[in-house]
Amino acid sequence: PCRSVLTVACEQTEVLLFDPISSKHIKTLSEAHEDCVNNIRFLDNRLFATCSDDTTIALWDLRKLNTKVCTLHGHTSWVKNIEYDTNTRLLVTSGFDGNVIIWDTNRCTEDGCPHKKFFHTRFLMRMRLTPDCSKMLISTSSGYLLILHDLDLNKSLEVGSYPILRARRTTSSSDITSSGSSGPRAVGSPCHQNDSGPLSEKHLSRSSQREGGSPRNSLEVLTPEVPGERDRGNCITSLQLHPKGWATLLRCSSNTDDQEWTCVYEFQEGAPVRPVSPRCSLRLTHCIEEANVGRGYIKELCFSPDGRMISSPHGFGIRLLGFDAHCSELVDCLPKEASPLKEIRSLYSHNDVVLTTKFSPTHCQIASGCLSGRVSLYQPKF
Repeated sequence: PCRSVLTVACEQTEVLLFDPISSKHIKTLSEAHEDCVNNIRFLDNRLFATCSDDTTIALWDLRKLNTKVCTLHGHTSWVKNIEYDTNTRLLVTSGFDGNVIIWDTNRCTEDGCPHKKFFHTRFLMRMRLTPDCSKMLISTSSGYLLILHDLDLNKSLEVGSYPILRARRTTSSSDITSSGSSGPRAVGSPCHQNDSGPLSEKHLSRSSQREGGSPRNSLEVLTPEVPGERDRGNCITSLQLHPKGWATLLRCSSNTDDQEWTCVYEFQEGAPVRPVSPRCSLRLTHCIEEANVGRGYIKELCFSPDGRMISSPHGFGIRLLGFDAHCSELVDCLPKEASPLKEIRSLYSHNDVVLTTKFSPTHCQIASGCLSGRVSLYQPKF
């Protein structure tokens, strides 16, 4: 958070630390985990967490990097995502076992950390908290996006214990306008769940059908609309949130692996058009087709700290994208129909497919990492 260290998660058990200003290598944690390191999350200016395909999460202190603070055991498959609720100081992780697990970092010891399973869904890919921690978003490889509204991390969710907000496909604003008189159309619950599954509409609670606000941890299931994916389905591989909580940013690939898209969806607050209509909290506002290279690898994109730009892996480099050519705020560029993102600048310095990119939280600086392990730092001039 204080921009003094750039940390890099590597495929072969390593974590690299750099000074982002001087570009000097600070330290290598050569055996940070026993398998690929997937993600890193700072809890404050000194403590950070790493997760791995070895099914564990590790806590580290920048002041003493020779040993881990502790190792957290609880997942049964690859751990891919780490979030942190600064209000409750709860660490939130998700993995390919389909579990979202909550860890109480207030009571960590060398032996581990008290934890509990918070949520479970099949095909889980990524999990994110909104900046105010009022919502949890979960993306799946089957193309569904789950939103838990009015989030309460202290309450574990079991099958049938949470109200369902009926699912629907997200729309462009023209679809909303045309459906205003008859109500939005429903697409039902995910096809991968049977009638007895946790996402079945037979578990709809009466409170979720009331006009107005939804109860705590109410679940909304969406199939985000992606250009060109109507017949082939898609996998949501990367999921990011606007720093002001206005929108979500998705990287989607087709199930046939022949297309990739970056899409921005605006959050729409409030009740459905009619109380009995399916809720739809997201609206597609901007999108752009991406370079279809490095198939099978996830490309992690990001918002700039002010939310005006998007940095997206594109082939052997990155593209800086804006909502318009002037890098205006999203709220000033909301189109009536989904519009293309504008390419502001392309930056190429790699000899392999770029997989990840990140803005500095305080400086005009961007980092990118490619498949062969090279890390590049940019200071773009406009």
